[in-house]
Amino acid sequence: MVKTALISLAIIICCSCRAQKPATNVPQDKLIVRTISGLIRGVQEGDVDVFRGIPFAAPPVGEFRWRPPQPVTPWEGVRDGKEFGATCAQAGWGAAPGSIQAGSSEDCLYLNVWRPAGARPGAKLPVMVWIHGGAFVGGSGNTNGNGFATKGVILVSINYRLGRLGHFAFPALSAEHPEEPKGSYAFMDQIAALTWVKQNIAEFGGDPKNVTIFGFSAGGVSIHSLMTIPSAHGLFHKAIGHSSGGRDGVLTGRPISKENVSQYYPVSAEMIGINFARKHGIEGTDAAALAKLRAMKVEEIVDGGQETDGWGGPRTYSGPILDGKLVVENSTDAYNAGRHAKVPLIIGCNSAEIGGPFVNSSTSKEELFSMFGELKEEAKAAYDPDGTKDFSEVQTRFNTDKVWAEPARFAAQSVVAKGDPAYIFLFSYVPAAMKERMRLGPGHGTDVSFVFDDLRVPQGGTADPEDQEVARIMNSYWVNFAKIGNPNGDGLPLWPLYNPKTNEILDLQPDGKAVAKPDPRKARLDVIEKAVNAGDKIQPNGI
Repeated sequence: MVKTALISLAIIICCSCRAQKPATNVPQDKLIVRTISGLIRGVQEGDVDVFRGIPFAAPPVGEFRWRPPQPVTPWEGVRDGKEFGATCAQAGWGAAPGSIQAGSSEDCLYLNVWRPAGARPGAKLPVMVWIHGGAFVGGSGNTNGNGFATKGVILVSINYRLGRLGHFAFPALSAEHPEEPKGSYAFMDQIAALTWVKQNIAEFGGDPKNVTIFGFSAGGVSIHSLMTIPSAHGLFHKAIGHSSGGRDGVLTGRPISKENVSQYYPVSAEMIGINFARKHGIEGTDAAALAKLRAMKVEEIVDGGQETDGWGGPRTYSGPILDGKLVVENSTDAYNAGRHAKVPLIIGCNSAEIGGPFVNSSTSKEELFSMFGELKEEAKAAYDPDGTKDFSEVQTRFNTDKVWAEPARFAAQSVVAKGDPAYIFLFSYVPAAMKERMRLGPGHGTDVSFVFDDLRVPQGGTADPEDQEVARIMNSYWVNFAKIGNPNGDGLPLWPLYNPKTNEILDLQPDGKAVAKPDPRKARLDVIEKAVNAGDKIQPNGI
């Protein structure tokens, strides 16, 4: 079955190549680039050339809703690349049921390219591909790549289908086109975008043999998926995960049809698809029911981002799906078996990712520590040795460690075990303007603007000098890694290779200094690891 699926994807890619003949007679304009689908004209913005809104797959609408990405229809003339394409259909915060965010669309499979101004074909510049976050239901690739392009790196950002358009299963859909992979169309889009990079980036001056993928949150989870999806291997050569985890969890691998397979996934993706159909008055699971689902307006599919049929009702959104064809196993199993892509890795998270009942519903330290069972006293000693920490701090550290920090260490250990280099970072720096609000440390996503060296300040304002220095350091590490597979370079504190024996990481400290040190979280991560290996009763609630 796996072989059949991979052959199917190869056929799709090959058909794309045949259908999209290289353009000829390229006008003598340095901002016009030849792609396999046609000519694209960018715009020079200071020291950077930008090409926005380039289609890497056909619009996934009509009969192509819930199908693998299809080849782009070649265009005539020169396509304008000044403006971003639409973001993928999503609700936006606080959206009402049945609504969709303005500016988002089902027709959204576009990418963007930033390069040093004047870069020419054959320059073989390193390439970085950014995969945005947003819990697989929001976000877009409409970002700013200048911070990389001005330092000699080509930055590509991509869109991918979100929500029920990006992850969906239904019995009739599984039966349709049995040769095709099913379920996680978002990952198929990401693979299609990376295939586009492989086929086209040389014309922009990039090196298709030196591609680094990096992503944050859901984009970071995608990094692990791409590391462990066989058909993605060979499309990238280095990887970076921001707040990405590294183990299987409630966002990564729901079985497509099996029920009650684990504490994380008591409901299959197909059953969730049936729940969604019923919510909209569609009964049955045959081709006629699927036709009705495909005929629904995109606003009804997005449904304001609603993930259940009413408060506490049946689940109507699945998240990523383990279909056995494209996604053949969860990341934990793949890493444990050494079946991941053999590439260098940077991985890490922020020191205070998220608080509240994100991981479990404990309301006190005693309740939280009791979930560790026989490891209760070890957990208490690791998280609250003096018994003086307030519950909000303990809960925030626990959430961060359970979902992001310990899984990141696990992924790094797996990469190192197979002979590839890994580097772990801890981002503990709080931006100057947020020091009062982020009492426990930087929250989810704080590091991203520093890595991009794109600090947002009020119009006419200037970024804090300490913030600017942290951004310079972070961006430089990432640029070096993209260029040579090692983040170290002139003017930067040494970032040691991760070695489980020495356990050294790079900490971007609260004072803004980058310091190599033994991981100060070791005791906490060790007890989390023990709990996970013992059956993981500390995150008991599946969805």
